[in-house]
Amino acid sequence: MKYFFIIPIALLMSACRQGAPAVDAAGEVSDKGPAQNMVKLSEAKMKNAGIVIGKSERKEIDGLLKLTGSIDVPPQNMVSISVPLGGYLRSTGLLAGMHVVKGESIAIMEDQQYIQLQQDYLTAKARLLLAEQEYNRQSALNQTKASSDKVLQQAQAELTTQKILVKALAEKLRLTDIDPDRLNESNLSRSIRISSPIDGFVSKVNVNIGKYVNPSDVLFEIVNPDDIHLALSVFEKDLDKLSIGQKLIAYTNNDPQRQYPCEIILIGKDFSKDRNVEVHCHFLRYDKRLIPGLFMNAEVRVKSNQVDALPSDAIVAYQGKQYVFIAREKNVFDMVEVKTGDTQDGYTAVTGGNELGTQAVVVKGAYTLLMELKNRGSEEE
Repeated sequence: MKYFFIIPIALLMSACRQGAPAVDAAGEVSDKGPAQNMVKLSEAKMKNAGIVIGKSERKEIDGLLKLTGSIDVPPQNMVSISVPLGGYLRSTGLLAGMHVVKGESIAIMEDQQYIQLQQDYLTAKARLLLAEQEYNRQSALNQTKASSDKVLQQAQAELTTQKILVKALAEKLRLTDIDPDRLNESNLSRSIRISSPIDGFVSKVNVNIGKYVNPSDVLFEIVNPDDIHLALSVFEKDLDKLSIGQKLIAYTNNDPQRQYPCEIILIGKDFSKDRNVEVHCHFLRYDKRLIPGLFMNAEVRVKSNQVDALPSDAIVAYQGKQYVFIAREKNVFDMVEVKTGDTQDGYTAVTGGNELGTQAVVVKGAYTLLMELKNRGSEEE
């Protein structure tokens, strides 16, 4: 014979309210019900878990300002090389990325105008010597009244004209890297040498052998990376958080673990169309992997007001949210959601609706409590 018992619905509901927290279909603790986030440990588990109770503290935790920018080079460290008189490129061994030193020959140029310039200089120099001799002769004749003042003045004007011409042609020769003091009728050359004006690396090669280049054409670009800096773009609202001498950390997208310490050396005074200001930073140590144009991220610690903070170990992440455990009574803990802020020196800023400053919070062993809560939910499922 089978017996059937009728249990009042009200009694079942009462049993559910007094029992364990609800568990969802995935075996996770549900966030419905008044005690779903409560966990109680036995004395043995309390001892093994190493639970430590504490309270939140008022601390000054620096905020973290994240910026983006790229590596830049000051104008004096980037050189565009051209030939003032133009000409044909006869030879060069440069390739992009090669290192050159100041004064090193980097190319040989040829053109008939180089020969003509040298010829004009030597001819003007010879005429200058003749003009000096004529002036001296006329000066002596004028003293004895054997020559008129007009003739002497003409000789003086011719001498001055030749001096000007020789000086001008000498400066033109120096533009082509030809020393006029060493030039004579036996060492004229149809080619000139181009030298590197700085130490650095070749960033661009714009010509090939045999090509004719005009005075305005750029043959090569050389960069000296010793004084590269990071140019960051800062929004107007964040500008007052930065100052000269402030330290920051920069890193690339490809290798964020490799960090480069920097120092702010200049804050721009003009706003862009997007209301951004350019802030220049100096790398505290040089790395050859840092090349001009490289995109970088930066993080700056900025001062903030005092906030409620807990040791970072007191905060656990669960289902995309942040929680702490508050001690309600002996060996009973309540998991409460909090909002977290910046972290510094092992402390994290927190805010919550339960006024954490007056609550006893688990500052060590919170993860053990979370596991206990999840395991209990799985068992009750």
